[in-house]
Order: sequence, then structure tokens, then C-alpha cells
Amino acid sequence: MKPGHLSALESESIHILREAVSNARNPVMLFSAGKDSTVLAHLALRAFYPSRPPFPLLHIDSTWEFQSLIKFRDDFASKHGFKLVAFSNEEGRKAGINPFDHGDLYTLMMRTQPLKTALDNGGYDVIFGGARRDEERSRAKERIVSVRGAGHTWEPRQQRPEQWRQFNFRLGKDQTARVFPLSNWTEADIWNYALLRKIELVPLYYAAPRPVVRRSGSFIVVDEEPRMRFRPGDEIQTKTVRFRTLGCWPVTGAIESEATELATVVDETLRASFSERQGRISDGEDGGSLEQKKREGYF
Repeated sequence: MKPGHLSALESESIHILREAVSNARNPVMLFSAGKDSTVLAHLALRAFYPSRPPFPLLHIDSTWEFQSLIKFRDDFASKHGFKLVAFSNEEGRKAGINPFDHGDLYTLMMRTQPLKTALDNGGYDVIFGGARRDEERSRAKERIVSVRGAGHTWEPRQQRPEQWRQFNFRLGKDQTARVFPLSNWTEADIWNYALLRKIELVPLYYAAPRPVVRRSGSFIVVDEEPRMRFRPGDEIQTKTVRFRTLGCWPVTGAIESEATELATVVDETLRASFSERQGRISDGEDGGSLEQKKREGYF
């Protein structure tokens, strides 16, 4: 990967961050603590240095996050001086809404609805996110500045043109903007940039012996054994695995790997013959289901 390519992507992302903030009344950055949002947060640190970025980090805690991811999230915010806002659907937690039994209802109740509630509670008008166009077809339909209507709904046919990198941040009544500075990045760009800038990532991306069970041809790491829903014939094994993508631990598949440092992760990723989102067992994405979730307000 040529450094000039990464430098151009970095410059574009920093430009988008600065332009969006200059037009925002109350911006916020979504932070999942995954590789994309971590790279995006580092770009924000560079964009506004030596000042701190003028917005908080917002994490929607589904209540089924990896324990090490929560620790990384908290340590990252503290180390870099970000205000961290963590929000969960406590009613859904008390009702026992979970990814084993409730499928799309779980996504709606524990991710989409709390995200919308947290954005409304904070009064945020410009919301930064780390989504990339190469991840999935419905995300490729979205502009860098994606205007959302009342209730944070999304209509692909009403996306604004963005010729010559000109971005329209004007918002009407009840509208907000989701802004994606990493839109033109690829997965390989993210890994290579993290390597170039020596960005610390959550340890789940690196291979280590972990307790797993088989699910849909993938390995599910048993992050909290008392909460794991086992099936007949399940047997916990210890495998050396890592993740290319991170979601809720019961529905995110790990891959067998020996990549214990970032350079070998980059090499392994470039040689991979399958998409990173194949690890999202919950997606069931045929190009339509994720789009429907986004229309309802999912990021």
C-alpha cells in the first residue's frame, strides 16, 4: 500500500470532519470500539489537534458486547480525553431481549431504538460514523453526508448529489445528518492505516487461544459462559482465533488465525477470499435486510 494513497484518504477524511463540525450545532461521533470507529476517532484527534475534538463519543451498548471491548472503549476515551456517553435500553435488558431468541427484534430494541433515543436525548444534529461503502451494498448507496428525516429514517432516493467533493450540510426541520468520513476507505485501507499510524486496536482483532463453539460454520467465542445459550451437542473447544469484524459476541464469528500482530493481520486480510461481514452471523444480509434496518434508523 503506497503511503500517498493513505495520505490522500486521511486528508479527505480530515476535511470532511472539519467541514461537518463547522456546519454543526451539536455534533457527536458514534464509537463502537471496533477498528473503523477507532481509526475515525484517531482522525478526529489529528483533525483538531492540539485541541480536543469538539464532540463526545457515543456508544450504544447492546448489553451483549465483548467484555474486552468495553474495557478498550473506556480506556481509549480516558487516554485521549474524549467525553464518553454510553447508552443502553434498560427496559429491553430487564425484559431479557437477547440475540439468541429475538433476532431482528433484538437489533431493533437493543441497537436501533436506543441509538435514536440517545441521539434525541443529546439533541445531536451531525452524527459521525465509521461505515464504509465497501462493507455492504446498502451502505454503498449512502452519501458521505446522509440526511435523515423525522425519527432518523433514511430514504435512499432522496440522497443529495456530492459532485466534486462538495457537501451540503443544510438541515430542515426534524432532519439530522449522518456523516461518514471513511466512505471511500476499504478494509485494507483501515488495516494499513492503523499499521502506518501505530494505532492501538482492541485485542479481539489479534489471534489468541479462546473458548469457542461452532455456529453456522463459524466459531463463536463464549465470552460469558453463564449467559451462553448452548445447543444439544455443543462442546466448548479452545481455538486460536481472531475477529475481522466485531458485533455482539453471541452472533459474531471468529476465524482461526496465527496473526498476533498488526503486520500479520494486514497480510492475512489481503490474502483472504471472503468478506469481513461474513463473520456477522446476525446479518443475514442479502442486500436488503440491512437496508431495511437503516431505513428504520439503524446506523
